[in-house]
Parts: sequence; structure tokens; C-alpha cells
Amino acid sequence: MIFKIIVAVLVAYAGWYLWQGPKKTHRRIRPETLNVEAAAARAVLGVHAEASEAEIRAAHRRLISAVHPDHGGSAELTRRVNAARDTLLKRPS
Repeated sequence: MIFKIIVAVLVAYAGWYLWQGPKKTHRRIRPETLNVEAAAARAVLGVHAEASEAEIRAAHRRLISAVHPDHGGSAELTRRVNAARDTLLKRPS
């Protein structure tokens, strides 16, 4: 009786695992893969050439709240905004 239950559980788990498909991994998109230069990054964030770190962070915060996928935006726009911020703040990827 217990053997049948164990086999049934294993078969159910195998079916569920096969139904789910392969695991999806999220890879981090690095700014250099998007070829974001400083001028393009400033255009994305809408800041001027002499913008301070605080201005860059404020522009990023304002834009990310509008383009984030949790708020109806797209993942690609979020990546571009984050890449622009990282480029202007010279963050390592």
C-alpha cells in the first residue's frame, strides 16, 4: 500500500516537472552589451551633460516608476533605463 502511494507521488512529480518545462534563467544585461554611450544615456534619462549624481538618480527613479514591467512597462525599457544610469554613474556590471 505505501509502495503504491510512493510510486503515485513520484509519477505525479515527474509529470508536473515535465509539464513545467526547462527552468528559465534570468541573465543580467550588461550596459556594454546595449552599446549605451554617455550621450545616448543622457538622452534616455533626459539629463544635461553636467548633471550631478543626485539629478541622475532622480531622473532614473522617475523613469523607472513609469517603465517598470510591474507598472505596465516593458522589460526592454527597464533594461535601457538601468543601463543608462549605470553608464552615467560608471557602475561596474
